[in-house]
Amino acid sequence: MRSHLLNDTTAEHYRRSVTEGIERVAAKLATTDRPFTGVTVDELTPRIDAVDLDKPLLDTTAALDELEEVYLRDAVYFHHPRYLAHFNCPVVIPAVVGEAVLSAVNSSLDTWDQSAGGTLIERKLIDWTTSRVGLGPAADGVFTSGGSQSNLQALLLARDETKSENAEHPTKMRVFASGVSHFSVKKSATLLGLGPDAVVTIPVDRDKRMQTVALARELARCREEGLVPMAVVATAGTTDFGSIDPLPEIAELCAQYGTWMHVDAAYGCGLLASVRNRHLLDGIERADSVTVDYHKSFFQPVSSSAVLVRDAATLRHATYHADYLNPRRMVTERIPNQVDKSLQTTRRFDALKLWMTLRVMGADGVGQLFDEVCDLAGRAWELLAADPRFDVVVEPQLSTLVFRHIPAGVTDPAEIDRANLYARKALFASGDAIVAGTKVGGRHYLKFTLLNPETTDDDIVAVLDLIAGHAEQYLGENLVEAS
Repeated sequence: MRSHLLNDTTAEHYRRSVTEGIERVAAKLATTDRPFTGVTVDELTPRIDAVDLDKPLLDTTAALDELEEVYLRDAVYFHHPRYLAHFNCPVVIPAVVGEAVLSAVNSSLDTWDQSAGGTLIERKLIDWTTSRVGLGPAADGVFTSGGSQSNLQALLLARDETKSENAEHPTKMRVFASGVSHFSVKKSATLLGLGPDAVVTIPVDRDKRMQTVALARELARCREEGLVPMAVVATAGTTDFGSIDPLPEIAELCAQYGTWMHVDAAYGCGLLASVRNRHLLDGIERADSVTVDYHKSFFQPVSSSAVLVRDAATLRHATYHADYLNPRRMVTERIPNQVDKSLQTTRRFDALKLWMTLRVMGADGVGQLFDEVCDLAGRAWELLAADPRFDVVVEPQLSTLVFRHIPAGVTDPAEIDRANLYARKALFASGDAIVAGTKVGGRHYLKFTLLNPETTDDDIVAVLDLIAGHAEQYLGENLVEAS
């Protein structure tokens, strides 16, 4: 079994095995003509169940043949231009090269003696990103597993900074976020012991942006009731609508109340690389912390995310020392241990993917790709707004569109809900395209998340026609059953 260990004596075995795996994936990418096969849970489960993990195949080729049956054949392929559902971007090749390198070398980014150059590369990328945000010379941050973890750490820092200034019980602290902010805000508040009522929901305007008049009112009410306004979470790219909260106005209110300002830019961070649209993030430079998800709008493989802070000193709230890992003496010896900043201990060298991307493509190249999908969303909005078959909720600032099919002559909202739900399920079952779904005002809507520059206007038109066709089929079948 030692022949399977990656080392100097097995380098050629490694080369052959990985090459064979890459060739399988390349073949699938080259021949995939739709994003999904439409396989059902009931069809796929028996194939997985039939695999006896206690009886190894003892051969890479045989294992890859089996993988073809249980995974590769029926995987959801995000590179396909008619995958329009969730925040799964097609990935750029330099990042995939980085993924291959980091997996094989297997650096752990918790301590210097496990990563060396990896530590410095991650720190360089954090500095590059905080500079793009404009957080100032004292800024810092650390890579995380994703936006939820970044938001959790940001609110932990906000909580502990607030506690250091105010001895009030944590359950008196309040977090303010819009009604369309990410669910991880409420989840984080619960995990941090703030209580279920800690998050105050601020209504949004017709463009799905936080109403700052309402925020000001709630901040004032919080103070009047003897509560502590701990943090405001502004969103730069909401999950459903891609809306960007009015960051300058929110920053002013946070300054007025001495409240931590966190910007969840997990989605909108792609604008940091944009030449044309960076201004949409104006005001983000005043944040105390920022979430960025490179694996959403920088076209990186999962996972690649970071939490950034204006003041590096605030990261001390995540610092714990262990004699076997990062003893206190290392601080005075100026040994850079990233675990001092992170909620995680063992951590992949995910920063390498972004490093390779920037070194090969450059930031302008990434920004150009993100600008393309934002432009596509603008054209798709025009198509939807002009099509009487559909109702579209809001003009996009980024690259998501929330809409639904309105069948001719149907006025019952519940029936329209059912038609749209059916259309989404039928489209997924066909494998011809994949769209997401959400609720607006309690009603069912569909969603395009456009992150593939290869998606064309014709793809959008074709998918809209498929949706309308499935919805009409559902209504037609129901009329036949009713008669």
